[in-house]
Amino acid sequence: MSDGSVLTVDVGGTNLRAGLLDRSGHTLAVHAVASPRPTGSAGAAELDPESWWHGFLSCAEHLAAAAPSVFEAVQAVAITGMTRTQVFLGPDGNVVRPAMTWADTRAADLVPELLGAVPTDHPERGQINAYHPLARLAWLHRHEPEMAKSLAAVVEPKDFLALCLSGEAATDSISAARLVASAAAASGGSLIERAGLTVALPRLLEPLAIVGAVRAGLPGALASLARRPVTMLANDTWCAVLGLGALREGLAYTISGTTEVLGLLSARAAVADGLVSVAWGSLHHLGGPSQNGADAVAWALGLLGREGATPDALLEHRGDPQPLLFLPYLNGERVPYWDPALRGALVGLNRRHGPGDIVRAVLEGVAFQNRLVLERAEIAVDAQAREIRFGGGGAASRAWAQIKADVTNRPVVTTQFPEPGLAGAALAAWTALGAYPDLEAAQDTSVPNERFEPDPARTRHYDALYRLFRQAEEAVRPITAALAQMVDPP
Repeated sequence: MSDGSVLTVDVGGTNLRAGLLDRSGHTLAVHAVASPRPTGSAGAAELDPESWWHGFLSCAEHLAAAAPSVFEAVQAVAITGMTRTQVFLGPDGNVVRPAMTWADTRAADLVPELLGAVPTDHPERGQINAYHPLARLAWLHRHEPEMAKSLAAVVEPKDFLALCLSGEAATDSISAARLVASAAAASGGSLIERAGLTVALPRLLEPLAIVGAVRAGLPGALASLARRPVTMLANDTWCAVLGLGALREGLAYTISGTTEVLGLLSARAAVADGLVSVAWGSLHHLGGPSQNGADAVAWALGLLGREGATPDALLEHRGDPQPLLFLPYLNGERVPYWDPALRGALVGLNRRHGPGDIVRAVLEGVAFQNRLVLERAEIAVDAQAREIRFGGGGAASRAWAQIKADVTNRPVVTTQFPEPGLAGAALAAWTALGAYPDLEAAQDTSVPNERFEPDPARTRHYDALYRLFRQAEEAVRPITAALAQMVDPP
């Protein structure tokens, strides 16, 4: 196999990024476009999947113009992206309605009814919530029955782009784990059938499989990539963990993008209250995505009129040494509470607190949520994480890396890849092409950049503050739940 590049795409909640990467995972060219914002009211969060395709086409044009020789040397296309987002396909493979994104909460009211149809011993029962594909399908059958009758398959955003490229509908066993578990005949039969729903899984592949080849006749720059293989990957979390070199037993990771994702990798399967358990090949992942992460920091900076500022710069200007607690549930919460009605709060605010105090509280609040998830995972697998690999846009903040280390009392390590999702996608594609014997060898290219050791004095301080954080959660929850049901009069 000759040297060349891989065209990688990452469909994110804030941006759609595409890059040309070499076999070491290094970026040769990259371009991003803003992801479309979901629309809707009363818990709806939908968008037209075609907008992702148009974003991909735009990125491809920019990359071909910026690095024409590198683009011509593309060996394969690798696509990853956000999960908990459903794209609905008809029998002909065409989209039959807007996608329901990760932020859509309309199915919450149907969850009790669904659980009533699920055997108490069914392994998927503990995973069913408003964000589960089974709940989304139930909502469609209840509110859009005619459309639901025409539904043939459900895929992820990345799978939709692969379909547009290759004409082949498929998904992977990791990204579709919740839907696969719902379709499996276990403990009383398929949950999809028991709930009176009808939907078929598309072709199910393992990560690193070849979905198909780029179709001839595609528009613009993509026309020159005809017959290049399109590789099947898992979701953006899986790719980012690979890019961070964290796809190893005993390592944890935290990815601070639009949302926050934290997980622990173990050699044995385990379950924990509120956490997602998924088999990642020979390893088992325990953790999952929140609704809030670096986006909460961006919200705070915007609210304070400091758009574009780095949180580290603001931390130098504190107004009061008294701690301030932030509950980071601005969009409800997935892991570990799965509660769309959960809301955030600033607790302990006084007149002397300034922008630096508020930003620090936001960074600490997300770190406390990290600790909560990590504690549950470590207890379940009966082992402590050796270290936490930190990636995503939030990893640019050295202050946040140190806060996470102090709050969790675990070393936090950043790596050299500024885009671990794209890097992991590229490494997976190169492995599929034979450049690496396996993913273990591929992720050896991910070299640690900086290591942040916990500071004992700060850890003791955060232990006390974490206990108050958990108390504040319980105290504020019923109030914010009531507020979530209220609307100001016109």
